[in-house]
Amino acid sequence: MFAAKIKSCAKLNLSLNIAGTSGGYHLLDSVVTAIDVYDTVYAKPRGDKLINVYMHGMGSEGIPPEKNNAVKAGEAFVRAFGTGGADIDIYKDIPMGAGLGGSSADAAGVLNALAKLYKIGDRAALKEIADAHGSDTGYMLNGGTARISGRGDRVEQLPSPPTLHFLLFLPRTPVSTAECFAEYDAAPDPLRAESARMTRAIRDGNFAEIAQHVDSALQAPACRLNAETAQALEAAKSFSPAAAAVTGSGSAVFALFESEELCRWAKSRYKGKLKTRVVKSVSPAKARKGLKNPFVLGEEEGK
Repeated sequence: MFAAKIKSCAKLNLSLNIAGTSGGYHLLDSVVTAIDVYDTVYAKPRGDKLINVYMHGMGSEGIPPEKNNAVKAGEAFVRAFGTGGADIDIYKDIPMGAGLGGSSADAAGVLNALAKLYKIGDRAALKEIADAHGSDTGYMLNGGTARISGRGDRVEQLPSPPTLHFLLFLPRTPVSTAECFAEYDAAPDPLRAESARMTRAIRDGNFAEIAQHVDSALQAPACRLNAETAQALEAAKSFSPAAAAVTGSGSAVFALFESEELCRWAKSRYKGKLKTRVVKSVSPAKARKGLKNPFVLGEEEGK
């Protein structure tokens, strides 16, 4: 049997609003887009039902298996479909604790890899598993650009806009998602971001309108919790981008520019201590171009 190789992309929250709470969870309304930063997942089938996940890079080696959503998603897959297990290696390039969806990307990558290994085509069943293992995981099964709402389980796939170019600022210290939501609850701002308007701008492919509606209800809480996030946002704005915001609950900040050249110009002139990275939005079609299987980025025969 073949081993599967998957790349699972990070995401940016172009807009993020908190629409209330339900059952102790915050309800989101966010427009997200996949970017060309990704973790690579290799999965090789086992003869038993065990799921072994080996993490590599970005400090991920110390994640306990019982707290790793990639492990949990793999075990849930085996239970749901009655398949064999797998030995899985995840090579991380998505920074941890940055609001880029790395944990969800890994869980989605594992589900897509196992679906290929065991020829499971029931995407609805896969999404049900994904939704139980991270608020972005159901979206990340397919990636691209989408509006997500509820606890992240409602995904409205949107047409991919013209390629968007960003300069990422990556603080060295993470922001706790739980602490960020608690900080938001202390001073809620439910009408800050307008995901409905962002959705219309995405559908129209209108760059100026997209830039106008970039915002996040979690931006101020993240900046209060993490001085480096506040510094990153200030630095991003200093280059007069079309827009700048915190993604997710932080700690990463993105600056949206009209072109890759402007991103590289800003990067070359940034003299601060934070790591920066030029990235762009990617559609599912572009990410999977030329592949026989729409969810697998490569195959190699298992030894």
